[in-house]
Amino acid sequence: MRKKNVVLENVPVTAYAAEGKALARVDGKVVFIEGGVVPGDVVDVKLSKSKKDWAEGKAIRIHTQSPDRVTPFCDHFGLCGGCKWQMLPYEKQLAYKQQQVEDHLRRIGHLELPSMPPILGAKETRRYRNKLEFTFSNKAYLTDEEIRAAGEDWPRRNALGFHIPKLFDKVLDIQTCHLQEEPANLIKNTIRSWAEARGLSFFDIRQQTGWLRNLVLRICTTGEVMVNLVIHHEDKGEREALLNHLLEKVPAITTLLYTINPKKNDSIFDLEPRVFYGKGYVEEKLEDFIFKIGPKSFFQTNTYQGEALYRITREFAGLTGTETVYDLYCGTGSIGIFVSRQAAKVVGIELISEAIDDARENAAANGVNNATFFAGDVINICDDAFFATHGAPDVIITDPPRAGMHEKLTAKLLEVAAPRIVYVSCNPATQARDLALLNEKYTVEKVQAVDMFPHTHHIENVALLQRRY
Repeated sequence: MRKKNVVLENVPVTAYAAEGKALARVDGKVVFIEGGVVPGDVVDVKLSKSKKDWAEGKAIRIHTQSPDRVTPFCDHFGLCGGCKWQMLPYEKQLAYKQQQVEDHLRRIGHLELPSMPPILGAKETRRYRNKLEFTFSNKAYLTDEEIRAAGEDWPRRNALGFHIPKLFDKVLDIQTCHLQEEPANLIKNTIRSWAEARGLSFFDIRQQTGWLRNLVLRICTTGEVMVNLVIHHEDKGEREALLNHLLEKVPAITTLLYTINPKKNDSIFDLEPRVFYGKGYVEEKLEDFIFKIGPKSFFQTNTYQGEALYRITREFAGLTGTETVYDLYCGTGSIGIFVSRQAAKVVGIELISEAIDDARENAAANGVNNATFFAGDVINICDDAFFATHGAPDVIITDPPRAGMHEKLTAKLLEVAAPRIVYVSCNPATQARDLALLNEKYTVEKVQAVDMFPHTHHIENVALLQRRY
């Protein structure tokens, strides 16, 4: 099993592991399997890594299909890499996610856990994302069958869609995506058709040539639609013709922007989107709170489940109206604003200064006058002087990125010793690591997993920590 190009035959898949990989055991060795397999499948696995106690590989043949399999609903399934669990019934997805949260907290965190309620599943398992980003490329990904059918002279094709996993310069042309409400597909396909008809150039990421780069769509539950077209350089005539055509064909667009990006990378956070039509932003609602979302704003990608996540966070915080609440990694202030009516004071901290600008504006727009927001690194801001100035926290809400909290922050939280901490996580593995560090002074009182992204392995988890006395 440690030689190169090894294929393991007739391997029974037994479970799922972290990051959505399937799991099998062969001669006492754990094998992690990619390739869209389901527990209950019997497959051949070509190994890519093989160590003493574990191996990784990809399923290259399915001998026997699991009785749990269902037919994927998307024509692009298996290639685009987005919704990798479409072949698994939704109730099975939830069960595996629930198990993954429990496994991480027990095996990584070595924590004493309360009884966990079932994961909160999504009512809408399709068209649930409010934001999508598509990429233009002059190198469309073609399957082996498509290349063979075209023969030696197969043409290079343009694509507007998603990057193929592990192939940074190849993009799968997406006709219909089921992740976002209409008019998402209409917008995407209208732009592609116009560009092809006019002979507009799609970007070449290797050569750094071409005009059309990215397309970012935001479709809100309020009905507002924001489009940001990212181009490599200014071409006023072609730009105005394309954007006017788009507005004519898709009148549902409420805000249309364009961004000029001559850089080597696709990030637009250091660029300035320009308004072509509309007010330059959209508004989204959580309960009766209204949030302004600009082209560079961060906001929960699944509005309906985001609202449910925040309700659980608010419930876990156990606010009575007298507490000082610290909202760490606060983004645009959505959690802090959401809990503000039940708190005496909210203090939000976020690294990205533009997000703090949005937080302050959102607080003002919602009449929230008991919340203050600060831009900077949480590790640097949360010192003794800051707590002395703004008050000792009664409740700390922390919602860090996937990497979790810095060790210095967990040490500071232990030092501050707030009575309650509500830890919102998009990565139960790093959450478990952090909870183990906090276990010195805190017990885990409640845990609630939330499924924000159906048909993927991603999970949100909320944990309530109570200080020991």
